[in-house]
Amino acid sequence: MATKANAMKNFPFLVLFFFISIFVHAINGDYGGWQIAHATFYGASDASGTMGGACGYGNLYSQGYGINTAALSTALFNNGLSCGACYEIRCANDPQWCLPGTITVTATNFCPPNYALSNDNGGWCNPPLQHFDLAQPSFLHIAQYRAGIVPVLFRRVPCVKKGGIRFTINGHSYFNLVLITNVGGAGDVKAVFIKGSKTGWQAMSRNWGQNWQSNSYLDGQSLSFKVTSSDGRTITSYNVVPANWKFGQTFEGGQL
Repeated sequence: MATKANAMKNFPFLVLFFFISIFVHAINGDYGGWQIAHATFYGASDASGTMGGACGYGNLYSQGYGINTAALSTALFNNGLSCGACYEIRCANDPQWCLPGTITVTATNFCPPNYALSNDNGGWCNPPLQHFDLAQPSFLHIAQYRAGIVPVLFRRVPCVKKGGIRFTINGHSYFNLVLITNVGGAGDVKAVFIKGSKTGWQAMSRNWGQNWQSNSYLDGQSLSFKVTSSDGRTITSYNVVPANWKFGQTFEGGQL
């Protein structure tokens, strides 16, 4: 990946835009005002190098996230709580490298810090920096390839997804590990409850990324899920999983 150390300078326009956006946000009440960050890219031109990742989504193509994805720095990743969140991003204040327009990406990975490098020369994802390491195709929609790193403005936006929330059941008896994907609205997941046809509602715990864990024996039971996102909205999918389910299968419920 190319680097461009002087991308960290000349921020007066960004600062002005930031304060204007706070005022606009107060009027509109949307998901949040524009904030200042930087963006780089990783992976190949087909985004194949972005598969997997710290959110646990696996194959981003088959999960519906495609090439419009990003790895977040520590300041944005929030220990995995931001997995699934959507961000609108535009390149700003670098006319040599910026392209017009915006992109909307989903958080699917973590950009780890590199403390061997300074924050303004390679350690782009070091705390407390807000940084997006974009899939290469997404980056090329807002900046030229040779830029390497560009200053950007970003804001949280609602996630628009096709179909319902998907529940992939992994693990084994007494260790149900459920991957939750394709979440609309806020996109992230704050809390999950599971209910077997022979049990009451039970809270699940976040294992890692968007993999949620239950240690109850639920084999042979139809399953229901309650999913709550960070904006407080909750969707309940009753009996979305039939009693004859098998580990490794995916089922689709309602949508936020």
